[in-house]
Formats: sequence, C-alpha cells, structure tokens
Amino acid sequence: MQGWALEARLLRWMTLLWLSVGLVVLYSASYHAAEDDYGRGSHYFLVQLVWMLIGLLISRYITRHPLQQMMRLSGILLLVCMLLVMATHIPGVGISVNGATRWLPLGPFLIQPSELMKPFLVLHSAQLFGKWHKLTNQTRLVWLGIFTLGLLSILTQPNLSTTAVCGMTIWLIALAAGLPYRQLILTASSGFMAAVISISLKSYQRDRIISFLDPWADPAESGYQLIQSLLAIGSGGLGGTGYGFSIQKEFFLPIQYTDFIFSVFAEEFGFIGSVVLLIFFAIYSTIALAVAVQSPKMVHRLIAIGCMVLLVGQSLINIGVATGSIPTTGLPLPLFSYGGSSVIANLITAGLLIRVARESREANVLSLRSLPRPKT
Repeated sequence: MQGWALEARLLRWMTLLWLSVGLVVLYSASYHAAEDDYGRGSHYFLVQLVWMLIGLLISRYITRHPLQQMMRLSGILLLVCMLLVMATHIPGVGISVNGATRWLPLGPFLIQPSELMKPFLVLHSAQLFGKWHKLTNQTRLVWLGIFTLGLLSILTQPNLSTTAVCGMTIWLIALAAGLPYRQLILTASSGFMAAVISISLKSYQRDRIISFLDPWADPAESGYQLIQSLLAIGSGGLGGTGYGFSIQKEFFLPIQYTDFIFSVFAEEFGFIGSVVLLIFFAIYSTIALAVAVQSPKMVHRLIAIGCMVLLVGQSLINIGVATGSIPTTGLPLPLFSYGGSSVIANLITAGLLIRVARESREANVLSLRSLPRPKT
C-alpha cells in the first residue's frame, strides 16, 4: 500500500472493517437458523467466508491493475451476466425461491446473476455516458436497448427492487455525466411507469406497498415482516441487548440473516450502534465523492459515483426497509447479508472504487534513466 493515495488507503481499510463487522453480525444473525437447517450454527458464516475470500482475491486484482483493463472487459462481462439473467427464465434451469426465479445452480450453491451484473453495469454505463457526446445515435440506441433488455429481464424474474437499484444507478450516472434534462426526465418517467405496471400485475408487490403504509392492518400476513423488524429495532433501546442476545432472530423475525439483518444488528447494538453505522456510511460516501471530484477523467468520476451509489445507496435502502421508512424490498445489506453473489459483487464494486482513488492521485513518475543527461 506504500505510495497509495490517502483516499485509496482509507477506502481499503474501511471496506475491510465493513466486511469484518458484517461477518460478525452475520454469525450472530444466522446461528440459530443454521442450527435448525443444517445442525451446525456456523454453516452460513463458513459459506459466506468462502465467498468473501473469492471476492477479496478478485478485488485485490482490480486494485493492483490499471482500470483500463476492466473497462475493456466490461461490455463482454455485462452481456454474459445479462445472458445468465435470461437463463433463469428457462424452465428447469432457473431456481425458484419464495415465488421468484432469480438463481442458477452452481454445484451445491446458488448464484444470482442480477447481483453479479451490478458492478459491470456501473463500468459500462460510465463509459457510455462519459463519452455520450462523441457517440453516434446508433451506438447510443443499441446500448440503451441492451440496458433496457437487461432491466426487463430482471423485472420479470420478478425482482422489482434490483431492477429499481440498477435503473437508479444508471440514471444517476447519466445525470452526473451532464445528459440533457429532457432525456433524463423521459427516462425516469418510463422507469416509473414500468414500476407501476409491475406493481399492478404482481399482487405480492401491491401487498408490500399497502402493508408498508399500515403494517398493523394485517399483522399476521403482509405486515408481519415489518412489524417484527420494528419490534427488534425497538427492543434494542439505547445500547442494545448485547451481541448474540437478539430474541427476535430466534423466534419471530423472518429472513433475519439476509434482508432484515439490520434489524438484528439494531437489536443487539441499539440506537448507539445504529448511529455509528450510519456515520460510517456517511464517511465512506464522503470519501467516495471526494475521489469522484478529484478524478481528472470523466469516466473515472462516473465510476466512483456509481460505486458509491451501489454500496452506500443500497445500504440506506435496506435500512429504510427495516425501519419502515420505505416499502419492503428484497435488497440485501451490502457486506452484511448472507449471499455469495452479493458479497462478490460488492467487493468488486469496492475494488473499482479503490482503483479509481489510486489512479486519480497517482503522478506520472519518470525513471531517472529516461531523463536526458546534461551535456558536459
């Protein structure tokens, strides 16, 4: 790390801290569920550890090689991930869980292509919108069509929350690139209409909106998750019940080690721990924005913004769901929630952000041998 820019070093250590705390929280949140499902309380923790090591190796490679290498591969990798998303729609290939077909089998494990797609979506949309004014209309339309097809493939799994996050990320990158407001408003309106149509066709999505407004209207069914989440957060009080002593995770709170892992964190670490976590996210996003501002290249600036939106923005959405501030979604809490595809995608995203921080402050150092010798 010697010679790294200060922002790159800070982001690296903060990412490792984020990941470490997430593993500790996951062990507590998943212990009783793993014991019931597999007879070993550490099962989910150990599986997550394997995926984490794979993600760290990929992230390490990204931080130590020129960003241009990943940028050259981003289009191909994005298309591969999109094809994998489409493969989930093939009968007998995609794996359904809780009524949604979002996974593909990989030996004894499951992968979620829509999660793996996120960092490459940031990379390629940053390149597209960073050079938007230099591109022909045909090139623009082709890639906008590819983005739309990818988002529709995710939406029809169905996975409205991931579609919304990916769409918002692309839109914010386009906004930061300075695209005309007319085009941005038209795109946002189209996305909003697609969401409205999806909600009107999917009864469970409609129930989530209704239960968010008044979860106590149906406390045993549609409002159950949110009510138990709020009870967990409220039970934490000021200082929390203590690590490992959450009651809600044992008997009441559903999907406690994925979508609602923040509720377990808030119950065990209380209001103080939750505020510290939010401050951590604020510092992380501030450093990421500083990296974006300092980047001399527009494309690098957009990559930093997109990475920040994926990591911190998705975290805030997950916390918003757990606290009842926004409707219930199926988004994980980055580097906390259980899921191999999610942890790998988030570590790739963090690696890209750190690499941008390195390249934005690195000077072109000339070798002494390359300098002309003074004439004698």
